[in-house]
This record gives sequence, C-alpha cells and structure tokens, in this order.
Amino acid sequence: MTENAPQQQTDLPGAWNPADEEATLYQRWVDAGYFTADATSDKPPFTVVIPPPNVTGSLHIGHAFEHTLIDAITRYHRMLGDETLYLPGMDHASIAVHALVEKQLRAEGTTRRELGREAFVDRVWQWKNEHGGRILAQMKRLGEGVDWTRERFTMDEGLSQAVNTLFKKLYDDGLIYRAERLVNWSPVLRSVLSDAEVNHEEVEGELVSMRYGDGENSIVVATTRMETMLGDTAVAVHPDDERYAHLVGTEVELPLTGRRIPIVADKHVDPEFGTGAVKVTPAHDPNDFEIGQRHDLPMLTIMDESGRIDGTGTEFDGLDRFEARVAVREKLREQGRIVAEKRPYLHSVGHSDRSKEPIEPRLSLQWFVKVGPLAKAAGDAVREGRVDVHPPELEKRYFDWVDNLHDWCISRQLWWGHRIPVWYGPNDEVVCVGPDEEPPSGEGWTQDPDVLDTWFSSGQWPYSTLGWPEKTADLAKFYPTSVLITGYDILFFWVVRMMMFGIYATGEPPFKTIALHGMVRDQFGKKMSKTAGNGVDPIEWMDRYGTDALRFTLTRGANPGTDVPISEEWVAGSRNFTTKLWNATKFAMMNGADAGVALPAPGELTEADRWILGRLAVVVGEVTAQLADYQYAKATDNLYQFTWTQLCDWYLELSKVQVFQGDEARVAATRAVLGHVFDTVLRLLHPFIPFITEKLWIALTGGESVVIASWPVADHSFDDARGDARIADVQKLVTEVRRFRADQGLKPGQKVATRLSGAGFADLTGHDESIRSLVRLTAPEDGFAPSAAIEVALTHGVVTVELDLSGTVDVAAERKRLQKDLGVAEKELTQAESKLGNEAFIAKAPEQVVGKIKIRRETAVSDIERIKARLETLPVA
Repeated sequence: MTENAPQQQTDLPGAWNPADEEATLYQRWVDAGYFTADATSDKPPFTVVIPPPNVTGSLHIGHAFEHTLIDAITRYHRMLGDETLYLPGMDHASIAVHALVEKQLRAEGTTRRELGREAFVDRVWQWKNEHGGRILAQMKRLGEGVDWTRERFTMDEGLSQAVNTLFKKLYDDGLIYRAERLVNWSPVLRSVLSDAEVNHEEVEGELVSMRYGDGENSIVVATTRMETMLGDTAVAVHPDDERYAHLVGTEVELPLTGRRIPIVADKHVDPEFGTGAVKVTPAHDPNDFEIGQRHDLPMLTIMDESGRIDGTGTEFDGLDRFEARVAVREKLREQGRIVAEKRPYLHSVGHSDRSKEPIEPRLSLQWFVKVGPLAKAAGDAVREGRVDVHPPELEKRYFDWVDNLHDWCISRQLWWGHRIPVWYGPNDEVVCVGPDEEPPSGEGWTQDPDVLDTWFSSGQWPYSTLGWPEKTADLAKFYPTSVLITGYDILFFWVVRMMMFGIYATGEPPFKTIALHGMVRDQFGKKMSKTAGNGVDPIEWMDRYGTDALRFTLTRGANPGTDVPISEEWVAGSRNFTTKLWNATKFAMMNGADAGVALPAPGELTEADRWILGRLAVVVGEVTAQLADYQYAKATDNLYQFTWTQLCDWYLELSKVQVFQGDEARVAATRAVLGHVFDTVLRLLHPFIPFITEKLWIALTGGESVVIASWPVADHSFDDARGDARIADVQKLVTEVRRFRADQGLKPGQKVATRLSGAGFADLTGHDESIRSLVRLTAPEDGFAPSAAIEVALTHGVVTVELDLSGTVDVAAERKRLQKDLGVAEKELTQAESKLGNEAFIAKAPEQVVGKIKIRRETAVSDIERIKARLETLPVA
C-alpha cells in the first residue's frame, strides 16, 4: 500500500463528550437487564451487598471511592462469567432522619412531641418517599451496575421481619437483656448514641483541683466537669500509695451536698497523675462506673434527659450542666476549696455526630446484646480461615476489637426505627413478641417505647436483604456473600456486628472476604471536611471531567487498607487518559482495525505485532491476578502504562508503517492485531471506566455490550524473546535520536537526512523504515555531508547516527528558546527545593507527594545541565 491509501471511516464523534453519553448508556444497561442476577442460574455466584448509605445522604467523595471499587469488582466478575449480584439499598438512619425532620418541625413552630408518635412517623415516611434516596440517583450517575430489581431498605417489610425474628431468637436464647448501664447520652436528642455516632474532639477546657474535707484528713481531687462532683459517691486512691494509706476506709464530706463518701483503694488509679486521688461519679463516667461496680458504690444520676441537674437537693437543681459547671466552681471558690486551676486544658471530649453537643456519660435502663459468644464466633471465623481479612495486616485491628467487645446497647429513645418488640404488663410481666405472634392485649399492657439501634438492622444486611428468615432462592444462591468492601474506619461498628449476626442467624459468616480500604484525603494527606475547606463534590468533578476520569483517579490510588490522596489535577490527568484512549481507538478504527477476525499465526506477524501481543498477554495475566487480590491501584496503573506507552506511543506508530507501506497480507495482519489489542484493552479497562469503554467497544467490535463481554485470557502463544529484544533496541535507538534532535533544536516534524550504520543497526534488519518514520529521518542522497553524529549502544553493537543539520537550525531563535527553557527549569528547581526544605510540609505531606517533588527536583537538575551543555555548542551570534 502507499501513504495515500484510503482509511476506514468511523461513526464515532470527534471527541468523547461524557455529558452527552453517560445517562443514555447507563439506562440502556438497566433496560437490557445486564445487572439483574438470576438465582436459578448454574453459574458460580459472586455477591456484594452495598454498605447501605443513609436515606438522608448524598454522594460524597468517600461514597464515590467505595462504590467505584465495588462496581469495578462486580463488573470484572460479571465478565468472568459469574452470576453476579450487586445488591443496592439504604439505611433508615434513625438519628440522621430525626435531626432532619425535627429541624423542619421547629421551622414550622412545632416539635415531634407536640405532633405525637404516630403523626411523626407518618411525617418521616412522607419525607422519605418525597426526598429520601437522593444518593440512589447519584449512584446511577457513577455508573454502578447494581440490581435495581432487588433494592432494599432497612425499614421495608422483609427486613422488619428479619429484625423482629432475630430479636426474638436472641431474647429467647438469653442473649438480649435489660439493665442499667452507663451509655453515651445526647441531651439534645434525649437518646442513647452508639460509639459510631460519637466523635472525639480535642477541646480547650479547664482542669480544676478542689479539696474534699478539712484538715489533715482532707483530700484533693481534680476534674474537667465540676458539675459531676454533685454525684460523687467515693474518692479512690491506689492501694500502694502510701500518701493515702491512712485514709483508705475512712469517709470525707462531699462539699455542697452534706453527704459523706468513702475513700476506697482501687488499682485503676494512676498515683503519678495529678494528686493521685480521683473523685468517683459512677453514674456519669465510664471508668468511675467500673470502680463503682467493684466497690458496690451507690450510683447517683444527677442529670435529667435534657442535661439539667436534677435530684441533688442542692441549689444547682434545674441548671443546665454547663451553667452548673460554672456555678459549682464559683461556690467552691467562695468556700476556699479551689486549690488549683489550669486553663486552657486540652482534653478529648466525645461529641454527638448529629447534634454536635458534648455527649454525657449517663446511667440508664437500656436493652443490651450479650456479645461474648457472638464475638467469639466472629473471631474464630477469621482465625480458622473461613473469612479472610484483606490486607492481612489489618487482622490485628479486627481481633483487638472483637476480642474485647463490651455488651452492646441496642435501644434508642427515638420514634423512627424498628420498635423493640417487648410488652410490659400491669403486674411487671415482660413478653417478647415474635413476628408471627400476637402481642398481649388487655388493660395495662404497653409496648416498650424505644426503637433499635440502626446497626441492629444493618448488622443483618447481608442475609436479610436476600430473604432471611425465609428460605428463599436468593438466600440459597447468593449467601454467604463473596466479599465486603468497606472502610477500615467502620471495621468495629458494622463489620463485626454483621459477622456476629450472620454466623448466629445462619450458621455461616456473611462474607468470605473482608476487603478494607482507607479514607479519601486531599493531595496533602489531610482529612477532607467543610471546616478545613478542602472537601470536594464528586458530582462537580464528574460534570467537569466525566465519570470515567473520576473513577480512574480513585482506583489508581486504591492500595488496600491505606488512605487515598486525591486532587482535581489528578482527575484532569485521568481525563487526558480517556481522551488518549478515545483518539487512539478511533485512529485504529479509521485505519481498518478488525476485531472480527482471528489472529494470524505467529510466523505471519511482524516482530512489532508479536511484541505488542506478548506485552498484552503479560498485562492480561497481571491485571487478572491483581483484581482477584483487590489490588486496584496496581491493576489500573498497569493498564495506564500499557495503554499510554506501549500501545499508543509505540505500537500505533509502528503499525502506521505496516499499514501504509506493507503488502496486502501485512496490512490485513496488522489490522487484525490492532482490532484484537484494542478489543482486549477496552475489556480490561471496562470495570474502571465503563462508559467510554462501552462506546468504543461497541463501535470497534459491533458487539452488543462490553458489560457482558467475556474477560480476556492471557495468550502467550505469540511470545518472542528475540523479537522483543529487537523491539527494545528500536525503542532505545528512537528515543536517543529524538532526544538528540530536541537538543539540537529541531522541530518534531522536521525531516533530516541521516545515515545509519554499525553492527547494532545491521542487527535491526527489517526495522529501517520504522526507525526512519518514527524519528523523521530521510535516507542520505548524493553529496550527503553529515554535520553531527551520535552513537547508541544496543544489544548487539553500536549504531552510528550521522545527520546533516545544515540549514535546519536558526541559531538566534534556538538560543532564545533554550534561555527561556533554562529559566523555567531553574524556577522549577527553586520551587522543589523550597518545598523539600520546609520541615512542616515534609512532616504532613504523604510519602508519594514528597516522592513526586523529589523527582521534579532531579528532573530540573538534569534539564539545567542538558540545556547549558546545548548552549555551549551553539555558535556565538
């Protein structure tokens, strides 16, 4: 063929425009039923249940990251031929919904208590039906291949039956009980909070030391919460502390109350901290509660549900806890009992995640799950290898939690949620009612007003969503689920609960693998937040760069168990990759890439053909193994490097010579290779960038959809070690000549008469045209007078490259260009050295960010040396 050979045309538009394509492509997938799993299939199952987002939620960058990982692995398994179920749904989020709806009610001038329980719950359902689930639409925007026919909600009828069934079973087995225990109390919500709903923050408070008693038998204690001294029932010292040995067993008067309290000895006390004596308020401090239990101390609750002092018989009754803190301190000051004050005093205080106020440890009558046997089973499942934790180094964190789990408070003083199925009779009867049982009737019977912690229902998510307690086809086919992909930060609060309930309810762990990922952070490794001003809206980035670009950026940073830095600059870089893929595929198609024919035999292909097919086989094998091991970052980087460098930068260029200058057989073979390679690459990339690969794959192959295409299998029948070495030599020679041309100031497209010679060049027989085409070199003609030369050492000898540069360089313009480039390189070096010399920056920046800056510095140094050397070779004007 000649260079003017006609090209095949393609219907693909000139550029990839995500906004015009994504919604249509996604709806086509859903309408075709590609994501709908078949419980009657004989294909091996692969199941993932989505970590259910809150019904109040919207897609944040953490959701986008986690959901992308789940979607990528399910798309991969669907292509492997597994019967793949990615099950969607939402959590009813008791506290979040309460906070939202109650805020609306306050704006209307009313409260939930004025509205009443039934009307309030109706109002919540109305809100849920009208406004809840915004995140589900955003999941579609992200391209998630979930089975919408199986969408679940933790308050739907089926899950409600599962919750009631499990509660009854636990109750009957003695694993649920009611008792007074210390809990996290929210005075604003007037409810217990789970540990997951409490954020510990460093705050500036005060540490006040005060004297109890008088004279030589007095004792000094310190506290950050002065108001709690009204509930003290003892002072504790270490049993080996000789300073207080004479006081142990005696009593001291508690100021402001007139009560006398004992001084007890307890090994919990640290004699080196403060005075070595601590006040003990068992009903308002977790450590004090333990001391109180050991010494059988009275437990006085001194605050009501709203956080006001109550029942102390003092002048402070009726004061808010923070008002009382000041009032108590000043009253003690009047009495001369303040010994020392330290402010500001930095200490950690738990705050409600929803209402933001400091939580109050408070003794309260609540329902609890006895977790001992359940936690042991959850730990044994991992120890015995029935469940894998990935990465394995996070096993220790799992065991640290599951082996030291305290009984779990499951009751909440809210109205939105699963109501506790327990009835109380007029004669102190207590009856737990199962889902198929009628509650007791008659005068005096009332149902417990509390609802269950949302983690109680979400802890049953893997099996309840598949139909348990009924023996459904879905449960038989898809349980246990294959993998749970979730953040290490909820390993304790959710994962362990699912493990406990799954094993207890079904006899099997709820998943075979727990794959833990890190948190998304900004490019400097800082946690994203509105307060810090570094939070990002993934929807905005999808609007700007396309969904595929965001997904590819997230997966490229997804090393197992480690946090993921991200910046808009990196998303823009991923958009450049999708643009490169679009243009390269379109170019291949326009030049006749044929994915519908079988590849010729190895002997009928060029070394370049066999080289790219061999590289492709390696990538297929590596990416397949990496995805099976949840190594998203390695898989995507592998595909990036292969696609950008080996395929686009090298093989496409080599293929041009074969298509435009080869004979008919050579052209047909090249087109077959192009079709095969791009077909395979698009399938490999599909789990990560589903939209653009779908558009390109259908255009290239004419197939129905890449969603249901088969996953590639590594084919090493084209491996050619000798040919690979020769292609590597071609690449080295071309790279060195390109670098030399650039140093000489030649424009990339400028052709230069050149003579190639030497033993190394003789070994590259057959590649002459490719080399000259790639580096814009013409054959020497009569009168050839080389003015510059370089030597390039290759595998089998040196190649001498002689070039005739006469008239090719404008010396003045070249000197000006080089001076400008030198200034840029020197500025880059200054900036890099400034950052690397900033100790505060180095201490906070992620290792990979620092590494990139070091590379920038090294590159700048190299550029400066190269430019200065080139300037010295130019004649002075």
